[in-house]
Amino acid sequence: MIPLPLARIAEITSGALSGMADPRAVVRGPVVIDSRDVRPGSLFVAFRGARVDGHDYAAQAVRAGAVAVLASRAVDAPAVVVPDTAAALAALATAQSAALPGATVIGVTGSAGKTTTKDLLARLTARMGATIAPVGSFNNEIGHPLTVLRADHETRFMVLELSARNIGHIRALTRIAPPRIGVVLNVGTAHLGVFGGKEAIAKAKGELVEALPRDGVAVLNADDPLVREMAARTEARVTLFGRAPEAAIRAEDVTFDERGRGSYTLTTPSGSARVSLLLYGEPAVENSLAAAAAAYELGLPVATIAAELSEATPRSRWRMEVTDRPDGVTVINDAYNANPDSMRAAFAALGSLGRGRRRFAVIAALRELGEDSTQLNTDLGRLAGGAGLSGLVVAGPEADPVLAGASAAAAHPGDMSPTGDMSGTGEMPIVHVPDAEAAAAQVSRWLRPGDVVLVKGPRAMSLERTAELLLGGATQ
Repeated sequence: MIPLPLARIAEITSGALSGMADPRAVVRGPVVIDSRDVRPGSLFVAFRGARVDGHDYAAQAVRAGAVAVLASRAVDAPAVVVPDTAAALAALATAQSAALPGATVIGVTGSAGKTTTKDLLARLTARMGATIAPVGSFNNEIGHPLTVLRADHETRFMVLELSARNIGHIRALTRIAPPRIGVVLNVGTAHLGVFGGKEAIAKAKGELVEALPRDGVAVLNADDPLVREMAARTEARVTLFGRAPEAAIRAEDVTFDERGRGSYTLTTPSGSARVSLLLYGEPAVENSLAAAAAAYELGLPVATIAAELSEATPRSRWRMEVTDRPDGVTVINDAYNANPDSMRAAFAALGSLGRGRRRFAVIAALRELGEDSTQLNTDLGRLAGGAGLSGLVVAGPEADPVLAGASAAAAHPGDMSPTGDMSGTGEMPIVHVPDAEAAAAQVSRWLRPGDVVLVKGPRAMSLERTAELLLGGATQ
C-alpha cells in the first residue's frame, strides 16, 4: 500500500487514536484481517465474527509487527477506533485508489467464471505493467478493499473481481475503485433465491457497466442476451466477445482434446492467432475470450494474448483442478462453489475427460435457489443420474431432491448421457453421506486404476476436503 501515518489513517476513516498510538507511526502494509498474516508495518483490521472476535487478537497482532489495529472499540494495543471497521476499510481503500490516478482499474463480474477470467486477465496485464489482483475470490465488501490496498505508486493495473449478493453491492464496490474497463461474463442462476430471478441478477451485474466513464470500455458477452442488453446501460464504448458473428473478439474453429481442453482461433479486428488452452472445460473458452477482449482494448498484441492464454494454468484453488494419481485415477477438483450452470459445465467436462473410462461424481445439494430449490436440485440429480456414471455420492443435508432426481434418471438407462457414452448407466449405486470425509471414504471403495471422479458442490460443504483425501491428503 501507499505508506500512511496513523494520523492520516484516522482522518480518512473518521477514527480516533487509542492505546498510546503514535500519530507519526507509518503503516506500510499489508492491511490484513487475520492476525496470522501480520507482517512488520501492517495494519490489522479487527472484525467481530459469529465465532471469533478479531479484537481479541489485537495485542498479538501488534507483537507480530503490526503498527496498529483498526478497531470498533478500544483494545489493549495502539489502535484507530472507528464506528464501523468495514466502512472504515472501504474509506481507506477509496482514498488509496484516488491517490493512484495512473492505475487502470478493470472490473470483472458474472454469475460464473469471474475468478478464472480475473486470473487470466491479470496474467495478460502483467505483460504491460505492475498488476495487482485478488488471490482466489476476494470479491466482496471485505476482500475488495483489501485487494485495492495492496496497490502502490508502481501499480499500473488493478484487476478486480466484483460479486453481488443483492442489488447495490456492485455499485458500492465500484465507488471504492472506479473501473475504466468493465467485463461482464454471464447472467446465470447463482444466488437465484436471493435475487428472485435472472432479470434481477442482470440488474445487479449491470451496475458495473453503469459505473464506467464515457471514455471507458464495457466488455460484454455477445452470446448471453441479458449481458448483451447491458450495452444500453452505459455511456462507455462497448466491445462484444463470444462466438456470435457480430462479436468483435471471437472464438472460431473451437475444438476440444480428449481431456476437455479447448483450442480456438482468436479473431480480432486487427488479426487472429491460435489459442490452445491448458485449462479444462468449455467455460474456459468463454473466460479466456473475455480476458482476451479486455487485454485487446488495452493494446496488447493479438499474438501475445494468444501465447499467454495458451500457457496459463489455474492460479486459484479448487477450480477445475485435474490431477492424475500414480495409479491412474483422475480427480477433478471443482469444489470451490456450485450453481446449476456450473454443475452442467462440470459434468460436460467429466464426460469429455472420462470418455471410455469409469466415471464417478461427488456432489451436494445446491443452496440459495429460493422457491425453485426443489426443482433445480431434482434437475441436478437427473443430470448426474443420466451422466453415464458408475457411481454417485451425494453429500450433506437437504439431499432428497438430488437423490430422487438421480434415482429417476438412473432407472431409465435409455436416456443417453451428455456425451452419448452409456458405459456407466444401468445399476448405478447412489449413496448419501453426511460430509466430505464420508464422501471420500465411500468413493474410494469404488475406484480402480484408470477411473475418473468429479468433486463439486456448494462452498458450505467444503468438498475440496474430499478431493484432498482422494489425492492422499495433499492440498492442491
